[in-house]
Order: sequence, then structure tokens, then C-alpha cells
Amino acid sequence: MGMPKKGNRKEEILEAGLEVFAELGYYNTTTALIAEKAGISQPYVFKFFKTKEELFEAALDRAYERIVQSFQKVHTDSAHLVDAMIEAYEELSTSHPNEIALQVIGLSVPEASIKEVTRRGLQRIRKDVLDQFKSAGIANANYEVSTFLARGILCNLSFFLDLPELMK
Repeated sequence: MGMPKKGNRKEEILEAGLEVFAELGYYNTTTALIAEKAGISQPYVFKFFKTKEELFEAALDRAYERIVQSFQKVHTDSAHLVDAMIEAYEELSTSHPNEIALQVIGLSVPEASIKEVTRRGLQRIRKDVLDQFKSAGIANANYEVSTFLARGILCNLSFFLDLPELMK
């Protein structure tokens, strides 16, 4: 995706934050590095985000929202739904790899507000996927959603750690 068009500084900062957090993690990222990536001064970051934590939360929210949107675009019959959703997620992983890293990083940050963003993001994904599975008539939808999400988290870890044998 790259950086947004010039003019929407908040979006530029958010996208720069996504990239830098994904590359360096939460604790090694500074607002100075994000500002440098966005091509702005560090104080300008604070015009839009009061703290680094607030910026990370917004970036993590963005990552979860993109996942939800990619799953909502999937429309097919029950026999092909899971495969189509996996394909949608793989496409998102290719087009927005930082989202995968941010999910894994978000799971490891103990700050309460970040844990809450992670909790809400995963709950939203679970609810939306469960609604799709039920609408498609998938038997044992609750179990199938848990399995789907567990495999997704394992995929994220495999991707993040560059450990493809986790998925074999």
C-alpha cells in the first residue's frame, strides 16, 4: 500500500507507525523513528497522537479493521467459505504484511489499553466469522470458528518468526 497521499498527515503517521512498529516492535519504536518515516518532525506526531501507546493502539485497530473488512468481502457457499476466507487472509498478508506482525506484537505487550485493543479486535473477528459461518450453515460453527482462529494465530506466529514448519 505504501504511504497515503500527501495531505492527510494523521494517515501518514498511522501508516508509518504500522510499518515501524511491525519492524522494530513496540518497545524499540520511538515517535522520533515514526516521524522520520513519515517525513515530519517528532512534535508533529503528538498533534494527532498524545502518546506512543495511543499511536500503537490506533495502528493495531487499523490492522484488525483490515482483517475484518477482508473477511466481510468473502461471499461463497459453505463448502468453499473457509478456503475463501483463508485465501482472503493470505492476500491481506501479502498486501499488508505489517498487520500480521502487529497482531503478534500486540499479543505480547502487557499494557492494559493495548491488551484491550487486542481483545476487542479478536472478539470482532470472531463474531464476524461466526456470523458468516452460521449464515452459511456450517455445522458446529462455534467449534469451526475456534479452529479457524487458532490456525490463523498459528499462521501469524509462523509468518512472524519465519518458521514455516509450524504450518506443516
